[in-house]
Amino acid sequence: MKNLMITTIFSLLAFFSFAQETPTKLKDEVVEASCGTCKLGLEGKKCELAIRYKGTSYFVDGSTIKDHGDEHGKNGFCNAIKKARVSGSIENGRFKSTSFKVLKAEKKTKSDS
Repeated sequence: MKNLMITTIFSLLAFFSFAQETPTKLKDEVVEASCGTCKLGLEGKKCELAIRYKGTSYFVDGSTIKDHGDEHGKNGFCNAIKKARVSGSIENGRFKSTSFKVLKAEKKTKSDS
């Protein structure tokens, strides 16, 4: 009986240790960045910085929407989706930023119109 209990406990510990999410690492990745609630379809009660990586949106920890200018301005994150170069990891459904740089918008030429 004692061996059965020990085996069961170790089996459960092994199961839960493998069931944890492995963080996805991003290093100098170009992603879409904007307000998660206004532009990227995330549910929230306030305007909050988010990224979209491989079609999935994540709120950002380590950088705020206010760190990048007036979010409600003409070209702010609540009105535009921009490109950003980021590093960090996706953990527990959020992007943990170690680096977040908004890229300058590419200027359109006459041939683009």
